[in-house]
Amino acid sequence: MTDLTGAVWRKSTRSGDNGGACVEVATNLPGIVAVRDSKDPFGPMLAFEPPAWAAFIRARRS
Repeated sequence: MTDLTGAVWRKSTRSGDNGGACVEVATNLPGIVAVRDSKDPFGPMLAFEPPAWAAFIRARRS
């Protein structure tokens, strides 16, 4: 399991302030990009290799 203790989480800039469904991302960890649901910060998290995350972001922007 990946240690996410030092993760610095940030919400998507497209998330509203309504406290609803938001995605949080931590990009400060070596070798991974971590993603979680802001409504459940202690729940499951996903970890991606940075190139895979970058490809996902590029695809979403297309």
